[in-house]
Amino acid sequence: MGRAFEYRKASKLKRWGHMAKTFTRLGKQIAIAVKAGGPEPENNPALRSVIATCKRENMPKDNIERAIKNAMGKDQSDYKEVTYEGYGPHGIAVFVDTLTDNTTRTVGDVRSVFNKFNGTLGTTGSLAYLFDHKCVFTFKKKDGTDMDDLVLELIDLNVEDEFDEDTEEGTITIYGDPKSYSQIKHFLEEQGFEDIGGEFTYIPNDLKDVDAEVRAVIDKMVERLEEFDDVQNVYTNMKPEE
Repeated sequence: MGRAFEYRKASKLKRWGHMAKTFTRLGKQIAIAVKAGGPEPENNPALRSVIATCKRENMPKDNIERAIKNAMGKDQSDYKEVTYEGYGPHGIAVFVDTLTDNTTRTVGDVRSVFNKFNGTLGTTGSLAYLFDHKCVFTFKKKDGTDMDDLVLELIDLNVEDEFDEDTEEGTITIYGDPKSYSQIKHFLEEQGFEDIGGEFTYIPNDLKDVDAEVRAVIDKMVERLEEFDDVQNVYTNMKPEE
């Protein structure tokens, strides 16, 4: 398995640890997709991707349908994607990905945690050099798929030649340039792949090794950030525990 896969696997185990929070966050993603492209999955590639992710995270069908219905309501909030970057204790970089309908509230919440842990909240883009922004697609592998041939075709769409295969789940995960998201999604669907879950992520390009005491502090800081409903994901450049 590649560096990106191992980092995402470790962070997802923590991120999706609480089912209620998971569904709240996925509900916001559904709202954004519906607002942008309508409530019909067959006509909305972004919504199809979110629904595939919902299914993979065991979100009940009723919850998905309710989130779509709520997104069409007149009183439904308009969410904005806002990121916050800074350093936590011991010089660990922390990148906070949010969906919010009130940036004043969200920045106040995020700053309060940074302050509590003696961290420093920086300006947008200040940590860009420490993380690689990627789009990620996970989909069911078809019988007879020649991965070498598939990767060669995907390279033309700015997809990395390294991919991850989960033999137990029967899925393939690929990583690409975020600007090519729509093209990659369209190609995979044209090739007949099913349950294509797409998302965006940040992967640290230089992981920092820490001792158990530092890890406990950073983990606690991440947990506090993830308690806020506006927070979608928290990324750090701390090396995952083996």
